[in-house]
Amino acid sequence: MPLGAFKAALMGTAGVSTADVVLLSSTTASDDASVSITSGINSTYGEYIFKFYNINPATDHVEFSFQVNGAGESGYNETITSSSISAYHREDDSTAALVNTSATDQAQGTAFQTIMTDTANDADAGHAGELHLFNPASTTYVKHFYSRTAAFNGDAPPHAWDLLQAGYINTTTAIDEVQFKCSSGNFDGKIKMWGVK
Repeated sequence: MPLGAFKAALMGTAGVSTADVVLLSSTTASDDASVSITSGINSTYGEYIFKFYNINPATDHVEFSFQVNGAGESGYNETITSSSISAYHREDDSTAALVNTSATDQAQGTAFQTIMTDTANDADAGHAGELHLFNPASTTYVKHFYSRTAAFNGDAPPHAWDLLQAGYINTTTAIDEVQFKCSSGNFDGKIKMWGVK
């Protein structure tokens, strides 16, 4: 399903033709432990965008994260180096800050990479955002990524939380599978994958 130029611009892909941004899959999680995307990631597109809609965890204050598999590999444990920064603002205006969230960084780690932290599990809480993965089919270069997510944090007083994460997957093996999960418990929500030529 190609996007029109207006929708492509809204997705941050202005300048591409209308046939170059394509919805490849849509997965709805309903009290699931994880969502795995195991097909559709190949050399057809130079960039893959994963959009998260209303991710609501069953467990309070958990991290939402991703990992990948190289082609022919298993276990979702590729080596990642990453860095992050976040901003927050409390509902009562008592505190607002821009901080280095080094606790979610990795230095040649193989853990799941956090892309949102401390999401509340209130009925009206959750988070939304996106992950960009570049040139995953390359067998020459490491694979770069960045994400940005916004969440409702249920600490007292509650606050808006904005987390930016970037890094690279340190393998020259093609990446063809991605998995998303929370650090504990199940979650609801929708994840869509788009391809950008």
